[in-house]
Amino acid sequence: MTVPLETQVIIIGAGMSGLLAAIRMKQAGVDFVVLEKSLEVGGTWLDNCYPGSGCDVPSHLYSYSFAGNPHWSRLFARQPEILEYFRDQANRFRLRPHLCLGVEVASADWDEASTRWTVTSADGNRWRAPALIVATGQLNRPRTPDLPGRESFAGAQIHTARWHADAPIAGKRVGVIGTGASAIQVVPEVAREAGHLTVFQRSPHWIIPRMDAPISPAMKRLFASVPLLRKAFRALIWRRLEATHPAIAEPGGVKAREMEKMALDYLAATIADPALRQALTPDFPIGCKRTLVSDDYYPALASDNVTLETRAIDRIEPGGVRLADGALAELDTIIWATGFETHGFVAPIAINGPAGSLAQAWANGARAYRGTTVAGFPNLFLLYGPNTNLGHNSIIFMVERQMEYALPAILKVARGEARRIAIRPEAQQAYNRTLQARLATTSWAAGCGSWYKTDNGVMPNNWAGNTAEFARMMKRFDAEAYEIA
Repeated sequence: MTVPLETQVIIIGAGMSGLLAAIRMKQAGVDFVVLEKSLEVGGTWLDNCYPGSGCDVPSHLYSYSFAGNPHWSRLFARQPEILEYFRDQANRFRLRPHLCLGVEVASADWDEASTRWTVTSADGNRWRAPALIVATGQLNRPRTPDLPGRESFAGAQIHTARWHADAPIAGKRVGVIGTGASAIQVVPEVAREAGHLTVFQRSPHWIIPRMDAPISPAMKRLFASVPLLRKAFRALIWRRLEATHPAIAEPGGVKAREMEKMALDYLAATIADPALRQALTPDFPIGCKRTLVSDDYYPALASDNVTLETRAIDRIEPGGVRLADGALAELDTIIWATGFETHGFVAPIAINGPAGSLAQAWANGARAYRGTTVAGFPNLFLLYGPNTNLGHNSIIFMVERQMEYALPAILKVARGEARRIAIRPEAQQAYNRTLQARLATTSWAAGCGSWYKTDNGVMPNNWAGNTAEFARMMKRFDAEAYEIA
């Protein structure tokens, strides 16, 4: 095995969170390395290149607060433009010399004697540092349901997060399994090319209009020449999204009823067929699953060459999808729009602390302190970790707050001013008791099935409050909650 490369900070992941961490390390003047399994930066925006892929947060907010882009082409930019933005940040902040691309991390092991993390790649290379930042995110491992007969299908199978340009779509009989965030983006694009498209829906989602539009050249010039105007526009978007949080926090309340009416009015205005409209009407409170935004999903479902299939899937066969009532939906291509394995967080990386593995510590659900540190794992910092996801606003806002919170501790161990910083177990336990109690009163705790909940009812993904509350909590690194040596 190779001699480990010594550095001050190791960052795993070069997506949105990892690049943010790298920028802050660069600005602080510490030595660091970024290990990324892909051959380019971008994370989820590198992987999710399916037709129609984009963010459901307006681009002037879904960008770093310190690196605004006055040139976004649309209110909601598409994937190629978002990916280009993150590539630009890697270049602008001169991160390329620190990137180790094509490196898949297998494990990270803590050594108590040296108070160092040793990170080992799948090919046996090693890096060692006092501080480890894991920025692998919640949406990086595609999930494909283990339906009986899946491997027997004679046609092509594609997951939206593993798209390829030569996917057999044009003129084909295509099935899209799933109706979540990626499905509502890919379905309109596939419907334009497919001979016939069948969308398999287990349950409908609440959908509100996206209201996307191009940004005029004049407005882009104005944003470029008057940065305060662009920042004010960003703040306006943040405030408008923040104002929707009560729909999640108070199911059945005024804001929830207002948003449900908006969604139902949009459905009624877009879908003329009463039976189709009924099939697309959710039977759970808005926010229980992520509320989706789209201008073209409903019109696509109303197209002559599109069928919405609500009968349950029994199994996959060589010729298509066999339904529970015995009918066969004949298909040439299956598109899995079924999301990600969201509860493992750092998986499949084996992270081993002084008293056991992170997988063991999280056997009953992922837990962290403020989504950032984990009891029993010194000098380990997570970005976009447990309970930092949202259903109403920008994740970048959240991750920037995490980075601000953790930065003093990261620099302290990186510079040798402290050997070991670990959250006290009692502090983490108290934090999570309060957090889970609050989550139990939100719309996420309602009866729908979603990736927000584990089988045992724990909600490890989402933050319970609004983003302003998170920002207040993360404003200061509370050293008194930690053991610092």
